[in-house]
Amino acid sequence: MIVERARASAREWVIQEVARAPGFVGAFFSGSINDLALNAELPATSDIDILIVVDGPDVPRKPGKFVHRGALIEASYLSSAQIRTPDQVLRSPHLAWSLRADASLIHDPLGRLAPLQSAVARDFARRDWVIQRCAASRDKVLRNLAGVNATQPLADQVIGWLFAAGVTTHILLVAGLRNPTVRKRYLAVRDLLAETDRAAFYPVLLEMLGCARLGRERVEQHLVSLAGVFDAACAVIASPFEFAADISAGSRPVAIDGSRELIESGDHREAVFWIAVTHSRCQQVLARDAPAGAAERYLPGYRRVLADLGVASPADLQRRCRRIAELLPRVWQEAEAIIDANPEITR
Repeated sequence: MIVERARASAREWVIQEVARAPGFVGAFFSGSINDLALNAELPATSDIDILIVVDGPDVPRKPGKFVHRGALIEASYLSSAQIRTPDQVLRSPHLAWSLRADASLIHDPLGRLAPLQSAVARDFARRDWVIQRCAASRDKVLRNLAGVNATQPLADQVIGWLFAAGVTTHILLVAGLRNPTVRKRYLAVRDLLAETDRAAFYPVLLEMLGCARLGRERVEQHLVSLAGVFDAACAVIASPFEFAADISAGSRPVAIDGSRELIESGDHREAVFWIAVTHSRCQQVLARDAPAGAAERYLPGYRRVLADLGVASPADLQRRCRRIAELLPRVWQEAEAIIDANPEITR
């Protein structure tokens, strides 16, 4: 499907399904869809992210991933209180990246989003806002580290560590005025560092994740293991789960096929982050909703993933978290160097 048709399908869904709901303010495209040419082919392993803005204190539960007229859409709700002023958006790495794009608006019947989008586009590359967004990503790393608690289930602890490591890439992507993307964050930051003559720092990011020396064959084995536990989790998921959209039949092309695509293109280390995250989320689902004893069937495969990332014990996990904290000042120095060298960033 070409991008123009996918965008039209998403716009149609918004207007038909949510625009008449009480409190509807508007909707906009989020993430990478904003930067794809209209005549480009949208990869089958990519979804279209939509943020639906609503008034009022109660934000509806996110619809998650679904297909509408051939387009894989992931829709989420956002309170209008979170984007009341341009300053709120300009401090947010993901919101600022999305709303800086002229083509981001889907539907704005009240005319409230257009002035906001214009103001964000105008000031997006101002140095003070870039630094604030980098700091927001750095703070997120620290929150993830602080949230790793030995009293939690293993998968919960691992998720905190994985995102602490993964969000270090966002500090650099934000500094480079790039999309702080989710699944392909390591591929994106590798490209950024190569283009800014800072490729020597990339192994440090992989070290924090634990996959710097991980070979393709092992990653392929972990993907096979993931496919099995993913299907098992999809079959039983029932409890409310913040990331239920990522553990569903609709998300399989992204989680499984998208990871396979990265491996086959030679980017096996770049596939590791999302494989490990999805494995962990599947463990969380099975722990909540699978019949007694069913989750244990998939634990050996999960533990092999963790062992290959250097986490064979709780003590290993704590050491990995401390290592991220130790390396965070170096990540910040790299971000400052990228900002200083970027002529697009203004005073």
